[in-house]
Amino acid sequence: MERPDVSGLAGALGVRVCQLCAVDFTVRNFLLPLIDGMRGQGWSVTAVCSPGPFVDDLRRGGYAVDTIPISRSMNPLSALRSTIALVRYFRRERFDVLHVHTPVAALIGRLAARIAGIPLVVYTAHGFYFHDEMPRRKRALFVALERFGGRLTDLLFSQSAEDAEEAVKEGIAPRERVLAIGNGVDVSCFDPARVGAGETARAALGIPAEAFVVGMIGRQVREKGVAEFLAAAADLAQRFPKIWFLLIGERLPSDHASGVEDEFSAAKAQLGERLVAPGLRSDIPQMLATMDLFCLPSWREGMPRTIIEAMMMGKPVVATDIRGAREEVVAEETGVLVPTRAPGQLAAAIERFVRDPAWGTQLGQAGRQRALMLYDEKKVIALQLERIAQAARQRALL
Repeated sequence: MERPDVSGLAGALGVRVCQLCAVDFTVRNFLLPLIDGMRGQGWSVTAVCSPGPFVDDLRRGGYAVDTIPISRSMNPLSALRSTIALVRYFRRERFDVLHVHTPVAALIGRLAARIAGIPLVVYTAHGFYFHDEMPRRKRALFVALERFGGRLTDLLFSQSAEDAEEAVKEGIAPRERVLAIGNGVDVSCFDPARVGAGETARAALGIPAEAFVVGMIGRQVREKGVAEFLAAAADLAQRFPKIWFLLIGERLPSDHASGVEDEFSAAKAQLGERLVAPGLRSDIPQMLATMDLFCLPSWREGMPRTIIEAMMMGKPVVATDIRGAREEVVAEETGVLVPTRAPGQLAAAIERFVRDPAWGTQLGQAGRQRALMLYDEKKVIALQLERIAQAARQRALL
């Protein structure tokens, strides 16, 4: 990856940073560009997560990774064990900066950092767990947990502007400690001219060249809207024989969110070969190239990277009208927004693109121009590095 231009961070050598999250999947798929950017400035960076299948590959790639079991659910006993282990680890390693990700790891990590005396604590909220459709008492509980964590946080980064405003409104952190950093992808990887039109990938997946392909990428769990995607697929497939559905991703072993195995089995029985589910893939640009339309009917998000990737590849998007997604998708200009948990309206939105592919192409081209303007990964990384370095200088860490 090309290093971000942060030449103004002279003097940053010697900063020791811990990037903490719950699982190695997050490190591999989301944190490496930021880690590379930090290392490009001479910072020493160690990723910490639970043991997992990607750890050895990360280490072989030259990344420092330490493993500490961290539950993804708020089991009090597991959280206590993880907190104690992190306190011991932090006291031994003496990091200058802790940068936390994912809800549970972020909460216990910040508590452990406070006990261990790490000077600077940064929290990236990739999407607050609480949302407007959550029952009031449950929402209040998660807001209270975020407020508690906010007291242990020096900098709060949110990916969406709405989450930044929500953090201030709910008293999670004062405005001067909150920054919306956005989200981005590697522009050179998600380039339609470089990737091609996807004929080879279609053939490898067994999808006919003339098919209209509707795709989704995400963890195979209920809150991602996979059940609604499958229900819409079953509805549309009865009326449009040339429509195919491509479902990429899997349910992680550590996932505590409920799965959709029954819904998938029912949809597969009805759709047969027209429902293609190749599991977790590393060739996401090629997978997107096979699609005519990208969908993300999630119930909650931060600033979904898959939508940005699809836009960067020139694909129109159907997404739910939630925080983050509606910041990325301009309704009727780069895609269509639908309510959450509404498979009928999702199917109707998809049908518009099936009936008018030229309109979809037009929206996809507009989406690519928007993504190029707003979602360049290098700019997002440079903003984070600049803000962290500024806070580190204030604490005489640089």
